Amino acid sequence: MTVAREVELEGHIIDSGTMETAFSIIMDMGGEFDVETFDIGRSKTETSYARLTVTADDEATLDAILHELHQNGANPADPDDAELAPAPRDQVVPPGFYSTTNHPTDVRVDGEWIPVEDPEMDCAVVVERGAGTRARTAVLNAVEAGDMVVTGEAGIRVDPPERPRESEGAFGFMQGGVSSERPSESTIEQVADAIVETTREGGDVLAVCGPALIHSGAREDLARLVRAGYVDAISAGNGFAVHDIERDLYGTSLGVNTETLDHARKGHKHHIYTISEVIRAGGIEAAVEDGLVESGVMYECVVNDRPYVLAGSIRDDGPLPGTITDAVEAQNAIREQAHEADMVLMLSTLLHSVAVGNCLPSTTRVVCVDINPATVTQLLDRGSAQAVGMVTDIGTFVPILAEKVLGGAGADSGH
Repeated sequence: MTVAREVELEGHIIDSGTMETAFSIIMDMGGEFDVETFDIGRSKTETSYARLTVTADDEATLDAILHELHQNGANPADPDDAELAPAPRDQVVPPGFYSTTNHPTDVRVDGEWIPVEDPEMDCAVVVERGAGTRARTAVLNAVEAGDMVVTGEAGIRVDPPERPRESEGAFGFMQGGVSSERPSESTIEQVADAIVETTREGGDVLAVCGPALIHSGAREDLARLVRAGYVDAISAGNGFAVHDIERDLYGTSLGVNTETLDHARKGHKHHIYTISEVIRAGGIEAAVEDGLVESGVMYECVVNDRPYVLAGSIRDDGPLPGTITDAVEAQNAIREQAHEADMVLMLSTLLHSVAVGNCLPSTTRVVCVDINPATVTQLLDRGSAQAVGMVTDIGTFVPILAEKVLGGAGADSGH
């Protein structure tokens, strides 16, 4: 005896590959399908609609298929209300709770679809009733006893970003994928146009930075973008800030002169000297205000009031004052940055790229640049399918990007 359920797909389901993906999921997982309705959009802007009957040999197989379909934007044709259960105690969710994707999501409560606030992967959904019903994502450590948590798959609607038939404008190139070619000035120019457009529209650009950006000599160019208002916030680790300030104090990064590539005498001690001097000054802001630090990315963040988050690591020296060493506190600070960002540049850092990527909704535009292809592919594999990846040298990418942004928009023009 077989069991069956109808699902719907709507949007640019042909161009985005959504329909092909749905067919593959059903067949690969041992199910079958019949296409009951298929309305094809007849113009570049018209969407398509399909209704499928999915069948399987038993309920367990059908539930597994429907779960995978749901994660990819196929929703039940006859939705029920979402099932809610109270959290038994703080940081404990009910069994079978719904674990979110990073796509825009709605939940059906009392017959009405409610948008879930702050879409983010691997969270619970908490529904609050009061003056008005609202739904929000909650990381597990933020769930409180009595919170009404969505369980199961019923009454949940997921809407993955689509790839339209026509890709135009500054963001037309941002359709996902990885390029392993040498730095392409045309691609970098498109990234630059996207940054300028985001800024012009009042959006925020977040730069997620690794120490390699300083080692490679791209520090001054990123600082120019911060100063000119095309990078609104920085997310980095203690090491990035240490080597940025080391470059100002000693002309080196990890003891190496980034211009001549010479190893300075006692250069291997420069980073720890840097930390000591900043601690002595009372912190990064105090070091800038006292005139100890006079250039660089952190300097520009302080003097131009650009917020930054420095997240600590088990391997940190020091660390610098202001580095958040509590992992949960650091994650919450990164999450706040991620939710405010309209475009994110991930620049040569695997751990921070994945950390920020985990907090981003799939509607946020992401460009990930690293010489190591594993950084880019891991980000996409984790679920940041909206990311555009470039496998290239960060020391070449950032200077060209700054030239394109500042040259095209007017140097140091700001917002």
